Amino acid sequence: MAHNPVRPWRSIERRKSRQIMVGSVPVGGDAPIAVQTMTNTDSSDTAATIAQVQACAEAGADIVRVSVPDQAASRALRDVVRESPVPIVADIHFHYKRAIEAAEAGAACLRINPGNIGDDSRVREVIRAAKDHGCSIRVGVNAGSLERHLLEKYAEPCPEAMVESAMDHIRLLEDNDFRDYKISVKASDVFLSAAAYQGIAEATDAPIHLGITEAGSLNAGTVKSAIGLGNLLWMGIGDTLRVSLSADPVEEVRVGFEILKSLGLRHRGVNIISCPSCARQGFDVIRTVEALEERLAHIRIPMSLSIIGCVVNGPGEALMTDLGFTGGGAGSGMIYMAGKQSHKLSNEKMVDHIVELIEERAARIEAENAAAEQAAQ
Repeated sequence: MAHNPVRPWRSIERRKSRQIMVGSVPVGGDAPIAVQTMTNTDSSDTAATIAQVQACAEAGADIVRVSVPDQAASRALRDVVRESPVPIVADIHFHYKRAIEAAEAGAACLRINPGNIGDDSRVREVIRAAKDHGCSIRVGVNAGSLERHLLEKYAEPCPEAMVESAMDHIRLLEDNDFRDYKISVKASDVFLSAAAYQGIAEATDAPIHLGITEAGSLNAGTVKSAIGLGNLLWMGIGDTLRVSLSADPVEEVRVGFEILKSLGLRHRGVNIISCPSCARQGFDVIRTVEALEERLAHIRIPMSLSIIGCVVNGPGEALMTDLGFTGGGAGSGMIYMAGKQSHKLSNEKMVDHIVELIEERAARIEAENAAAEQAAQ
């Protein structure tokens, strides 16, 4: 925003990683941090899985992961890939043939733990299939499924064990001349995850996929993920992320974008800045924000909106947002545009009017962007 200049104390210097492609999505390097999620439908139910993938993509997901546990899921994957508007990652855990089938079905990436899919000859077959079909690979290390010899060596899951596991898997890929991989070292414990991710970030230049695994319910998991992922992102670590919630995958996408928006790392849709409400409020702030979040969910153009119940902080917040409404009592408030007072508005008309203003602004920016792209061609 022109009226909200970037300040050096708000900048984050991202870790330098090499770039790979997950289908059409660049991961690592200077590419935007990608937001991922995972379907929770029966993967053999093609229609349900496609519908969920499309809903996640509409919410902004850059990449969607689909579990492929059996041959029925493998058969369905081809249709899911064909109908998906975003790249599909095939989640493979134990059977190496599922990975080969997923590559043949058009998956953009294979999520594997090389130690779980058999001996080196089977891993080489998976790598050959990935090369033949243009797949990348995500090496997924999880504190809950570390190799036995590492648990015997370290006595328990710890950052050192997770990093050693990851580096062993990386070595196996690179020994077979495969470098189109990213890596994750997930744990449900925030401290363990953070330490493991810091360790792997220092040990390799591979792109890193962030996650706090099995984070919990929508509320608890959001808090846990915001703390764990937020701190890593603040340190510049992370090229893709998934917020793992016991909730609708669409919620994972929304929370992921909110975490990135809060750190200024990714901007999508309307960022609503609102007060917690108190006795000074000139209107029902909580219900107003709920209504605006629902009605503005379709907006993709980055924008900021302040909804403040009274004049104590309202004008100041409005100075830093694209659009603002400050309650003034007597059933009305003030609309601010680009930080400046614009016009008074009754509380009853506020939501409809703000939605109209946001949609008009989004349409104008989209038209300008399209014209600029056409002129550049």
